[in-house]
This record gives sequence, structure tokens and C-alpha cells, in this order.
Amino acid sequence: MQVLILAGGQGTRLKPFTNAIPKPLIPIGDMPILEVVLRQLKYRGAERVVLAVNHLAQLIEAFFGNGGKLGLDISYSLEDKPLGTAGPLRLIAPLDENFIVMNSDLFTTLDYADLFKSHKKSGAAATIATFKKKVKIDLGVLKVVDGRLDDYIEKPTYDFTVSMGIYALNRRVVDFIPAEGKFDMPELILKLHKAGERVDCYTGDFEWLDIGQVDDYEKALELFLANRSTYLPGENS
Repeated sequence: MQVLILAGGQGTRLKPFTNAIPKPLIPIGDMPILEVVLRQLKYRGAERVVLAVNHLAQLIEAFFGNGGKLGLDISYSLEDKPLGTAGPLRLIAPLDENFIVMNSDLFTTLDYADLFKSHKKSGAAATIATFKKKVKIDLGVLKVVDGRLDDYIEKPTYDFTVSMGIYALNRRVVDFIPAEGKFDMPELILKLHKAGERVDCYTGDFEWLDIGQVDDYEKALELFLANRSTYLPGENS
């Protein structure tokens, strides 16, 4: 299984933690968040990993090297300028027929192997890993019909299906990425959908947290310390 991990972001929402170190190297317990991700991928059958890097790239490469210590073959794709979340695919060669693309700051118990198996079996151009997210609106929400109140809900909670920032892709999707400029995964997914390509959505019984803000980081740290074996299955085997 080949995996492209997007590790080039500056982590501006996690400052001051990211002033001196790149976001993928922020510690979760006794290891960086990216190491947690890499160990999970290794456990689920990943063999080759490409890290798309930009901000403080030399620190990431110095820490992980060629991946030998983790039992992985790690290589690096350096972006001279930000290419978005889909643009880096233009730089990766060779690409397997099917592969995974994901963000580097995800805290999840997703079974990557099962996602990959489901994607290959379906023949889809893309499979999006999804999560049911509850979102509370801290306002009174009105339903208005023809200028008159129809309903009033105080601080409701809604359920949304959200992208986890993890995608299983067929390499034919590269043909849909512009040759130059920044291009993001949502743009690619919509372009595939409009072209009539099959795009699947994968879900399951797992936890997920996007470590995008300080509160998220603190929650991830708490969860990891309390449930390490859940997030790193096979660590002591």
C-alpha cells in the first residue's frame, strides 16, 4: 500500500507550538503526531510513504530519514511553493494503481487497510473517508416561511457527514489535476463527480479528530494518554 502524506502546512492555527517545529512533529505523548500516523499505517499494511513537505522540511526529513526505523520506505517530495492538497500528486512518480492521500495531523482509529480494500473492490476513482460530526449552533435558529416564524430552536445540534482528510484514489485522477498552480482535494473530488467518475464515501466505527487548533491538540493528547493501545494497536506485539 502506497501512501502520500501532506506534511507541508505551516500550522498557523496551532501557534505558538509551530513557531519552531512543523506541525507534523508536534508531540502526542512521547512521539510526534506524524509518527503515530506512520505507525498506524505500518500496522495496517503500508509499505511505501511519500511525505509532501515544504515548511521546515529539513526537520521532518532529519527526524524520519528513510523510514527504516519504522519499517517503512519513506521518500520526500519538496514543494517549492504551496500546491494545495491535490497538486502534490503531480510530482509523485511512480504512483501505484491505487493509493491513499491524507493529511499529516489526523488523530483517528480508522482501519486504513479496510478503507483501501473497499476502494479497490469498488473500482471507484476516489473514496472519501467520512465521519459523522455533531455540530452545536450556539444561537437560536429560526425557520422563517413567507416572513413569518415557523419554528424556533434554541442552540440546536446538527449531524453532518464530513471528510476526514483521508482519500483512497485511483491514479487516473491525476489526469484531472491542472498542470500548474494550487489545487485542493475538494476541487478534485467535485471535478471527478461532475465528470461522471465514481466517488464513494466510506464510514465505520472509529474515532477521528482533526488537530487544527490548540483545543483539538489538547483533546488528542488526553485521548492518546488514556487510550494509547487503541491508537497504536500492535505496539507491544
